[in-house]
Amino acid sequence: MKADEFCIKAAKHLTGDRRSTHGDMEEGFYLISNLWSHYLMSAKNAEVDVDPSDVANMMILLKVARSVVGKYNEDDYIDMAGYAGIAGFLASEGDD
Repeated sequence: MKADEFCIKAAKHLTGDRRSTHGDMEEGFYLISNLWSHYLMSAKNAEVDVDPSDVANMMILLKVARSVVGKYNEDDYIDMAGYAGIAGFLASEGDD
C-alpha cells in the first residue's frame, strides 16, 4: 500500500460513522484521560494529569509496540495515522 493510502484510510475512519459505535471522539478521549489519570494516582501513587491528546499519543505508542512485536498488520499503521490526526486536533484545541 502507498503511504497516502494509509492516510486516506485513516481519514475515512475519522470521518466515517464511528460515532454510532464509539461515541463522541472528544468526549471519549476526555473520559479516557480522566480514567487514566485517576488510575495512575490510585494504583501507582503518581500525580499525573493525562490530557486527551496524551491519550491519542499513547495509543500511537501502543500501535508502535504491536507493529514491532507482532506480524505486519496494515491496521496498526492506519490507526497510527488516525491517532496522530486526533492528537493534533486535541492538542490544537487550546489554540483556537
